[in-house]
Amino acid sequence: MKITACVLGTGLLIFTALVNSVSGYVQNIWETLGHFWQTSWLKFYYLFEGKEWTIFLLGAALVPGLAFWGFNGILMVADVTGKPTFITRYRIQLGKNDPVDTKKLRQAIYTVLCNQFFISLPMMVPMFYVMKWWGNTFSKELPTFHWFLVELSIFTLIEEILFYYTHRFVHLPLLYKHIHKKHHEWTAPIGVVSIYAHPVEHILSNTLPVMTGPMIMGSHIVSIAAWFSLALVTTSISHCGYHLPFLPSPEFHDFHHFKFNQCYGVLGVLDYLHGTDTVFRQSKAYQRHRVLLSLTPLSESIPEAPRRAE
Repeated sequence: MKITACVLGTGLLIFTALVNSVSGYVQNIWETLGHFWQTSWLKFYYLFEGKEWTIFLLGAALVPGLAFWGFNGILMVADVTGKPTFITRYRIQLGKNDPVDTKKLRQAIYTVLCNQFFISLPMMVPMFYVMKWWGNTFSKELPTFHWFLVELSIFTLIEEILFYYTHRFVHLPLLYKHIHKKHHEWTAPIGVVSIYAHPVEHILSNTLPVMTGPMIMGSHIVSIAAWFSLALVTTSISHCGYHLPFLPSPEFHDFHHFKFNQCYGVLGVLDYLHGTDTVFRQSKAYQRHRVLLSLTPLSESIPEAPRRAE
């Protein structure tokens, strides 16, 4: 008993000391990074002399735009050339877009640019005035990282709700025929077509679900820039057509483009509650989707029946 108590007591003391040391170390790193970002933000703020409209455009439009085109530029090289193979070997729908139809790709890029410049950019104007009304968006003091995580959770929840129901709305037969069918021209999607859509759909399903969270929360422009960039890159991954290691699985939304009446949401929570993922859950795509890290290309995995769009 004495030996056991001695060993356990010593172990507890060592564990407590280690936890305190690690937490103290992490706290020091946290404070250093926070100071670095705060200093960088102030330099940026004074560089543009506090001109709020300029800062807003740079944060809400330019930075996310660069994130979108930078990420999709890499994917389009793979789509057009079939290289590098460390990307193309993870293609989901085998034999599709191998290589991509360049004429169809140019049309998609043209539509995406029109949506960005003639839909998304004008929508920044009312958003700017909403953010000015809150009064926190252009503060010289950055939000804490903990608060940003809270905001990010709320943004994600709002996007899931708005996207799911607006997405199902445009799948109604009349709206699908005249609006949403454009997006579904790509039964095997690629990254850039994530915002290839009819203007009405781009407003309802692509833009408003992402903009609403920051407007409700009165978020800082840095939070907005990070959220918009994350949302654009995430939706590009969902459409990219490659189940790449170390990235979120695109199997869920890729299956939607294949089956049309499954997997309407972003996270899949509302699909589960509404039963709009039952076919997906019975597919091999779901088995692949559940794997957090897959290093095996689909061409080397158990084959699935050839896909045919319904």
